[in-house]
Amino acid sequence: METYRIREDASLYYLTFSILEWMPVFVSEASCLIVTESLNTCHRDKGLRINAFAIMPTHLHIIVFDADFDTSRLKATLTSFRKYTGQRLIGYCREHMPRAFLQTFAATRRSDRQYQFWQQSKHAEALWSQSMWLQKANYLHDNPRRKGLVLSAVKWRFSSAAFWLEDPRGDSDVMLSAVEW
Repeated sequence: METYRIREDASLYYLTFSILEWMPVFVSEASCLIVTESLNTCHRDKGLRINAFAIMPTHLHIIVFDADFDTSRLKATLTSFRKYTGQRLIGYCREHMPRAFLQTFAATRRSDRQYQFWQQSKHAEALWSQSMWLQKANYLHDNPRRKGLVLSAVKWRFSSAAFWLEDPRGDSDVMLSAVEW
């Protein structure tokens, strides 16, 4: 049972989407682009606003909100995002990863699908204050450096760190939206 949920009385969320069994799928540009392109589609077509993100080898951290602060639409958009990316990433794994990856996704699947890519939990944490938001944004931006993947957080391509922390702003593969407090 998931303890953290998207609630009607909060608008801004920090989420973690983890790959089943912590399989390291996000180790190539192609697999990460599946996620960033889907986030951009959700921004353009479904009102999803991405404030910050970091794609790690085994999981994704994001801070998001709905453009109209519609939590029902936010839930539906995130469900659609996870379903779509899960299917695309299973296809990616079928073509580019060792067979053990697909075997893992098949062995841990739910009864309504052949493969399951994402762990069931979204670990959705409502961000109630600027200090909570800043703590989560700093954590996700610094995660690649803490894990030894880069020497500086702004050097991790699949993150919003360079966009938010560099002056002038660095590039981002994802359309980002500021949070006003």
